[in-house]
Amino acid sequence: MLKKIDHIGVAVQSLEQVKGLFAAVFGLEPEFEETVEEQKVRAAGFRIGESKIEFLEPTSPESPIAKFLEKRGEGLHHVALSVDDIVAVLGKMKAQGLRLIDEAPRTGAEGKKIAFVHPKSVSGILLELSQENS
Repeated sequence: MLKKIDHIGVAVQSLEQVKGLFAAVFGLEPEFEETVEEQKVRAAGFRIGESKIEFLEPTSPESPIAKFLEKRGEGLHHVALSVDDIVAVLGKMKAQGLRLIDEAPRTGAEGKKIAFVHPKSVSGILLELSQENS
């Protein structure tokens, strides 16, 4: 059911600052960088082994990332797990009584199907399920 950790999501004020740091210290450029209009966020992902660190910068004060930054400041936002069948996993989680933020998948960065599970159901971690488009 679970394949790997797809990425770790980190909320930041400035993608440019992060990109400069990763270039200067690690010699890395983002594997992808895009704006996800639906989530009101700019995202840049750096590959580290088989997973990524995805940095998220809000594009609007109404963005969930803007609200997160206002409450908590920069830092760990979510952990994303790669799955083969996101609909089946969501169904199983719902049947087990987990609180889902998204009951159906939506489109996230890199065109992946994503859905979030409420932190109260997963020991305080905002969990993202992620499925590659096939």
